[in-house]
Amino acid sequence: MSFGKTENNDFDSAKREVLLRSIGHELLLQSGDSTSRVLPIKKIASNEYQIEFGKDFSFHPDVLVKTIERLLANDPLAKEYIVNVLNSENSSVVYGYRISKDKRNEAVPCRGRIQPKAKYSINIKLKPTNTIENGYLLGSLPFLAFVGFIFVRSFKPQKKLKTNKKSDFLDLGTIQFDPKNRKLIINESTIELTATESRLLHIFALSPNSTIERSQLQKEIWEDEGVIVGRSLDMFISKLRKKLEADPTINIVVIRGKGYKLEINS
Repeated sequence: MSFGKTENNDFDSAKREVLLRSIGHELLLQSGDSTSRVLPIKKIASNEYQIEFGKDFSFHPDVLVKTIERLLANDPLAKEYIVNVLNSENSSVVYGYRISKDKRNEAVPCRGRIQPKAKYSINIKLKPTNTIENGYLLGSLPFLAFVGFIFVRSFKPQKKLKTNKKSDFLDLGTIQFDPKNRKLIINESTIELTATESRLLHIFALSPNSTIERSQLQKEIWEDEGVIVGRSLDMFISKLRKKLEADPTINIVVIRGKGYKLEINS
């Protein structure tokens, strides 16, 4: 069963890469370029691919959306996906949208604005599928039943450990960060955070004094919503800086060409 599944995955992956190269080829033709190359397709995650180009080009968002939708219609597993067009010079996202089976969840903004000529790359993230071929499922049921029986016999429920609410706090200099309730506490004063500000600060707080790439922040914070706009990240970083001004030893600094860093000078 494992060999059969691996062979199918390899074939589907190869077929998908051909479709992605076709997308790159058509976008170049639509921009008036019939000579430059579409570079080898990169698989940057289990369900995410990157299309890169040999030369600069411009694109019309409406044409890009229709081209990708038409070609990915040939991939039965590509029914829901997120597309982000990045400026390769600084990794900023210049255009992004989401296609969903439920049209109410789709987000396709700014279709009418032509993007200027630049060096772009296109990231396409497919929604993971949990479908299993019937043969695999039926063949694995006896084994799963056996494992379940052993698991139930071997383990007993354990009492839930008590936790101290204070243990959920993260210390940032003289500021205590309560991610669960989205609050900053300093000198018995409380500063409220929005949901996005709290998620953003939580990522920084888990890796203080370390550079976090801009693309990582954008993916972790806005990917689920589908629309990822570079300027939104800058806006939330700016708001977060102001709320952290209560402690001058803390600052979010820009690492040029890479991302941001939460600096804590103790």
